[in-house]
Amino acid sequence: MTKLWTRLIAAAVVAWAAAPAYAETLELTSPDGKIAVTVKDDGGQATYAVSFEGEQVIAPSKLGMLFAEHHGFERGLAIAGSTRASSDTTWEQPWGERRLVRDQHNELAVTFKPADGPDRQMTVRFRAFDTGIGFRYELPEQAALEGDIAIVEELTQFGVGDKTTMWYTPSDEYNRNEYIYRVAPAGEVDDAHTPSTFRTTTGIHFAIHEAALVDYSSMSLDQLRPGNFQANLRNWSGGPKVKTKAPFKSPWRTIQIAREAVGLINSDIILNLNEPNTLGDVSYAKPGKYVGIWWAMHINDRTWASDKYHGATTAETKRYIDFAAKHGFAGVLVEGWNKGWDGDWFNNGDLFSFTEAYPDYDIEALSKYAAAKGVSIIVHHETSANLTNYEKQLEAGLDLVRKIGSRYVKTGYVSDAGDAVWVDDKGIRHYEYYDSQRMIDHHMTVIKAAAEREIAMDTHEPVKDTGLRRTYPNWMSREGARGMEFNAWGSPPNPPSHEPMLAFSALLAGPFDYTPGIFDLRPNERAPVRADMARGDPKNRPQTTLAKQLATYVTIYSPLQMAADLPENYEARPEAFQFIKDVEADWEESIALAGEVGQYVAFARQGRKSKEWFLGAVTDEKSRDLSLALSFLEKGRKYRAQIYRDGPHAHWDYNPYDIVIEEKVVTGGDIFAVRLAASGGVAVRFIPVK
Repeated sequence: MTKLWTRLIAAAVVAWAAAPAYAETLELTSPDGKIAVTVKDDGGQATYAVSFEGEQVIAPSKLGMLFAEHHGFERGLAIAGSTRASSDTTWEQPWGERRLVRDQHNELAVTFKPADGPDRQMTVRFRAFDTGIGFRYELPEQAALEGDIAIVEELTQFGVGDKTTMWYTPSDEYNRNEYIYRVAPAGEVDDAHTPSTFRTTTGIHFAIHEAALVDYSSMSLDQLRPGNFQANLRNWSGGPKVKTKAPFKSPWRTIQIAREAVGLINSDIILNLNEPNTLGDVSYAKPGKYVGIWWAMHINDRTWASDKYHGATTAETKRYIDFAAKHGFAGVLVEGWNKGWDGDWFNNGDLFSFTEAYPDYDIEALSKYAAAKGVSIIVHHETSANLTNYEKQLEAGLDLVRKIGSRYVKTGYVSDAGDAVWVDDKGIRHYEYYDSQRMIDHHMTVIKAAAEREIAMDTHEPVKDTGLRRTYPNWMSREGARGMEFNAWGSPPNPPSHEPMLAFSALLAGPFDYTPGIFDLRPNERAPVRADMARGDPKNRPQTTLAKQLATYVTIYSPLQMAADLPENYEARPEAFQFIKDVEADWEESIALAGEVGQYVAFARQGRKSKEWFLGAVTDEKSRDLSLALSFLEKGRKYRAQIYRDGPHAHWDYNPYDIVIEEKVVTGGDIFAVRLAASGGVAVRFIPVK
C-alpha cells in the first residue's frame, strides 16, 4: 500500500509539473447570441473554436507565433487573465457602399503566459459581431522580446473540416490573385488566397480573410492536414516573414458567418476592424465614373508604346475628353502617356519615368483642355513592380499630378508574383513576392505620399484589400482579381460564373475596379485596325449578355467606376448606354437581396446623391427566373422603374445583344419578377414619382 501511494503521488507530481498551472475556458458571444467563440489553454496550447447557432464552424484550432531569436508562443501556455468590453456605435463613410456603418460587437481580450520558463505574454483580442468574428495578436513591450523581432511562423489555424465546400484561388502561382475561382472540398485544397469562402455540410456559409494589413505580411491559407489550414505569411526575400519590434499588433484574422450566402455580403466586419479616418478632410476623393484610353490597347487597336499606333496622343485624349464631357463622365484615364513603355516594359521597370511625357502627348495643354470641360485626367503610373524606381520618383511624379490639376492616380504593378524589385544601399537587387511585408510597406508609402498632396489612388496588381480605405479614404479602389482585360486576351476568358462569384469572394474584401461596360461583345471578330497585328482569339470575349454588362455597375462595387469600351461602341447603342450614364458610383445604402455563391446575385443600392434606387442581378451560364421583393423602396410611394433586361432570345454565346428596355410603375409592396438569360442580367433604375 505504501509503495502504491508513493507511485501515485509521484505520478501526480509529474503530471502537475508537465501541465500548465491551470486550465481555463472562456466564451464570447455575438450581440444576438448566435455566434460563440470558445478560448482555451488545454494541454498548454492556446486554442479557439467558433460556432453558429450551436453548430461548429471552426473546430478547436491553434493560436500562437514563432520567432527566429526569441522564445515563441506555441506550448506550455496558460490563460493568465482576460478583459471584456462591448461597443455599439455608428460612423459615417466619406464614400462607400453605405453612408452610415454600425459597429456593434462584444470583445474578449485573453492574455496567455507560459506556465513556466521565461516570463513573456501574448494577448489575443477577439471581437464578435452578429455577422462574424475578428481576432488579432497584441504583444506588448517586454524584456523577453527586446530588440529586432523576426516572425518566422504564425501558428493561427482554421479547422474548417475536410468535407466543407470551398471557393478559392491558389495563392502560390505566378499571376498573383488573377485566377478563375475554383471549388472543391476543403480537404483537397493545398493553398488559397483570402478571402476564401466556405459552406459547411449543414449549409452555413463563412469566409476567412484579414483586416487592417499594415506593418506585416499578407496571409494566405496553407493546408496542414485535410480540412485544417494554417495562416501562411509571405516571407521577405531571403528573410523572415515579418520584421518588427515590440510592442506590435498583427492584422485582424476575420471569419464572416451567415446562414444564407448573401449574409456574408451584408457585413461590415472588415471596415469596422480598421482604424477611423486619419486623413481628415478627403472631399477631394470624389467617387465617379470615368472613360479611358485602355481597352483599345487590350484589343490591339492601339499600343502603349510610342509607335504609329500609340494610343495616348494629344488628339486621341482630346477625343475621350470630349466624349466624357458630352456624356457626364468625371474623368479620363490615359495609359501609355509617359516614357518607358517602348520595348519589353514587362521587364524594364527601371526605365519608367513618371515626369516625362512622350512627345506626342502634351500633358499641360491636355490638362487645361480637360479642366475647361469639367473633366479630370486620371494619371497612370505603371511601375512593372520596380519599387525602387517608383519610390525614387514618387514625390516628383505626384507633384506633377497636382501641378496639372489632377486628383487621381491609377498605379500598376505588372510582374510575376515573386518579381517585385527593390535595390538596397549596396546596389543589390532583391526580388519580393507582391504581398510580402516589403510590398505592403511600399503601398503605404505611396498612399501616404498621395494623401499629403490630396490625391486619390486606384491600385492595380495590388495586395488584396483589407479595409484600409476606412483609415486612408484616398485609397479608393483596386484590382486584386481577374478583371475585364482577360476577356480580350485571356486563355480562357472569364467564365459566366465569374461576376456572380466575385460578389461572394474578392468583393467581400472591398471595392474592385473591374472595368465593366463592354458593348462590343465580340471585339476579336472585327477586322483588325493595325496592319501589323491580327486580332486575338475570337473565343476571347466577354461571356455575358449586354444586359449583364449593365447589371455589373450595381453588382460589382467601386467608387471609381469605368465605362471601359470605346466611345464609338457606346454611341452605337445609346439606349443601353443611358443606364451607364444614369447609374451612380456612391451609395447611401446597399443590400444584397438574393444569391448563391458563383451562381447568381442580386443587389439593391440607393444613390447617395439622387436618393434613387438601383437594382442589378447577374447569373452564371444557367438561365433563371428571379422574384425579388421591392421592400427596400419607400412605403406608400410609386416609382418609375426603367428596366434593362435580357430579351426572350438572349444568350451570351449566340445572341448577346438581345435586350429589352422598358418602363413601368412599381411600389415597395411589389414583387419584381424577371428572367435572366444564360450569363445574363438585369439593371433597373427606380425614379420616385412626384
